Amino acid sequence: MRDSDDPTGGSTGEPADAPAEPSDAPGGDPTGLQAFAVLLRRMNGEFSRTAHDFAHSQGLHPTDVQALVEILDSERDGPVTPGLLRERLQLTSGAVTACLDRLERAGHIRRTRDSADRRIVHLHYAPRGREVAREYFRPLARATDTVRQRFSDAELRAVVRFLAAMNEELAALRHRPDGDPARR
Repeated sequence: MRDSDDPTGGSTGEPADAPAEPSDAPGGDPTGLQAFAVLLRRMNGEFSRTAHDFAHSQGLHPTDVQALVEILDSERDGPVTPGLLRERLQLTSGAVTACLDRLERAGHIRRTRDSADRRIVHLHYAPRGREVAREYFRPLARATDTVRQRFSDAELRAVVRFLAAMNEELAALRHRPDGDPARR
């Protein structure tokens, strides 16, 4: 239960089931750069294994799952095109075409032509594919929600700010020729 969910209002400022600090933090600093690096690598590894398992269960390649994520995450900004997907995933045109063919055959995406310019192809997450992914990732969603419940609203806001800032920095690194964020 989060602090804000306490009906009595008698919060101590610390959730009753607060997670322990990482015990293997180098130098004993659980908020140091090294501790963050270790924890982020571990989490990334777990997400990668889950994505690979999903890909395998669907007869897809891990790159296909990356494409699905790009298509899903781009929906709020409008549909993605094969060219944009090629750029974001840093693949050749042929590799993108093969990826999209696999995803379409498996029922995960659908391609539509732009009504104003029929040369433009838009990529959409297909309802069947969305349901398959939802079902597969439901345990991960439950686990995420279980962990979220261990933190106060203020702590969750700090986590969201950190993750958003990390995503911005990683995107900036990807777009810098030398990869050095300090030279912006």
